[in-house]
Amino acid sequence: QVQLVESGGGLVQAGGSLRLSCEASGRTGSNYAMGWFRQAPGKKREFVAAIRWSGGGTHYADSVKGRFTISGDNAKNTVYLQMNNLKPEDTAVYSCAADLVGTVVIITSPYEWGSWGQGTQVTVSS
Repeated sequence: QVQLVESGGGLVQAGGSLRLSCEASGRTGSNYAMGWFRQAPGKKREFVAAIRWSGGGTHYADSVKGRFTISGDNAKNTVYLQMNNLKPEDTAVYSCAADLVGTVVIITSPYEWGSWGQGTQVTVSS
């Protein structure tokens, strides 16, 4: 099992930036993938971005392409989500997820991911 702890959320004005961090501990390794999901009030949890530890391949939701960047620091077992040009519709609880690459078939589905962090609130004011 992987333990995940997110940080970096907060309140920001539209057009601003935030960087989220997700530190992993426990059974981690190069054969893992990590992802970010978000859930706004009254809405389903939705995929934001994902990265493979090995090779660094990334994938983004269309709604954040060109604005968000996911990256990883293997030495720190930490994944980051740099969010630029934030919009009010980005307001949500952002959660980090992790699982073995071979386990996650549909990376955009939250049901494919086995380990989750507690989430961090991001609020973008207009």
